[in-house]
Amino acid sequence: MEQKKIKVLHTEWSDAWGGQEIRIISEMLAIREQGVEVFLACRINSIIHKKALEKKIKVFTLPFKGNTDFLTIVKLIAIIKKNNINIVNTHSGKDTWVGGLSAKLARVNFIRTRHLSQPINPSRLNFINELADFVFTTGESVRQDMIQFNRIKPNKILSIPTGVDPEVFNPALFDKGICRQQLNIANDEIAIGIIAVLRDSKRHDIFLDIALNLKNKYPKKKFKFFIVGEGPMRGSIESYIKKLGLNSDVVMLGHIENIPKILKALNIFLFTADRREGVPQSVMQALLMNIPTVSSNDGSTNDLYHENNFLISEPSFKDLYINVEKMLISIENQDSLSETRKYIMDNFGKDAATNKILRVYNGLINEPSNKK
Repeated sequence: MEQKKIKVLHTEWSDAWGGQEIRIISEMLAIREQGVEVFLACRINSIIHKKALEKKIKVFTLPFKGNTDFLTIVKLIAIIKKNNINIVNTHSGKDTWVGGLSAKLARVNFIRTRHLSQPINPSRLNFINELADFVFTTGESVRQDMIQFNRIKPNKILSIPTGVDPEVFNPALFDKGICRQQLNIANDEIAIGIIAVLRDSKRHDIFLDIALNLKNKYPKKKFKFFIVGEGPMRGSIESYIKKLGLNSDVVMLGHIENIPKILKALNIFLFTADRREGVPQSVMQALLMNIPTVSSNDGSTNDLYHENNFLISEPSFKDLYINVEKMLISIENQDSLSETRKYIMDNFGKDAATNKILRVYNGLINEPSNKK
């Protein structure tokens, strides 16, 4: 029997640009390469709107004013029918309600992607996730929570961490000396960096407290600290840098497209988030680049841990600081953690994620269904 053409409409309410939104665009591009036709419905002033247009993705702009935005539901149903969409994939809370209801009313498949690790309200009134034909999560801990607390059947939910492209995050493509020179890092300086949206959950304050303590405890060593990313906490972070007297030690680089070049220049990658993580993309990226990594154990970060490939600890200043000191000793003694590029490629690479998604798509639209 001939398989149906897969047409997927993604919905996103968020107007920010962080790991979740980057994953959506990356996933759409990877799936499109496999012959799936992709569409996006989002708010007109959102950054994802601009990014999707840059990648020549067909975009529909809608209000997404609330969970029961009737106007958006009506327009989504019209979009679904006009474009012969057979899967609606929702991402944030508001668009999951609106997109999910639209899919059900239009009698097409509804996939819910849960990106964050924070628990979902288990109330029976919060039933939208149960209506989904399938649920994707970005980490195994999120999957287990939704099975236990949100009544999702185990055979209808799958953890698919964001697939990182190993052809892009390939340490062999970059010269460490040149990358450090471009960031004005001296040969004797220890460069430590964080890559994350500037949100309170990423705990840049912990990163800066660690920076201050390293500087004070090791006055004979030269450190330089890098913060990569943009977001609503920029002003607060700048003020805290000034308060700690770290103006000459910390460089805020803002949003950077060429992340591999930044990672290649670092001696240590430090990730300090304490909530709302799935499997952190920047930690995956650092491991693909074989950069010594210290990370908080938040969300599903532990999914990446394999044979001491990085140092993982509770998301607190004390525990993270201890591991940063251990990593300092390791790199100074030229002790290397086991290189984990192959492990990350095999389990969290772009191809692995894309294949899992395609299997679910094909299973949904080609199996006998009573939707029609």
